[in-house]
Amino acid sequence: MKSGQGAPIPRAAKVIETVIAEAPRAETTALILGDAVLADGLGWDHVIPLLATGLTRRALGATGAELRDACHRAILRSAPDTLGLAADLARRAARLRAVTPKLRAKPAAAAVALFLTRDAIAPLALSTPPDGVGLSDRAARRFCDRLVDLGVVRELTGRDSFRLYGV
Repeated sequence: MKSGQGAPIPRAAKVIETVIAEAPRAETTALILGDAVLADGLGWDHVIPLLATGLTRRALGATGAELRDACHRAILRSAPDTLGLAADLARRAARLRAVTPKLRAKPAAAAVALFLTRDAIAPLALSTPPDGVGLSDRAARRFCDRLVDLGVVRELTGRDSFRLYGV
């Protein structure tokens, strides 16, 4: 069976098995590719780490039907947590979109779009090219602090300087 034929989970298992057979220490790569094949087979737009979070190290040493069964179990084990995280992220993103009209900065919509497309943002990213939206350094820091005060963005680092913010 080629990796491009068959049901999504057996395809993903075959890719994982092939990568590990070729490069035994490339477990991370195998899991990423397995999740990518799974997402492609299911017609999803984004890769969701179901296999990466659910497969055990022991299961990665399996082959054939044993690995396919382990992949099925991994998806069943990791799907509830992943769905919960996705629902939480969707709620947070909706709240961020809802407060956008209340923000007074002129490039607020563009800045919010950056928050919605990245895992983490440093205030400097809002002011410098290529993605900067035209805020000064001070205005970018104040904008991020305002989003935190509104409860739609979190400060991720816990530091006083060089902070990162995310939904």
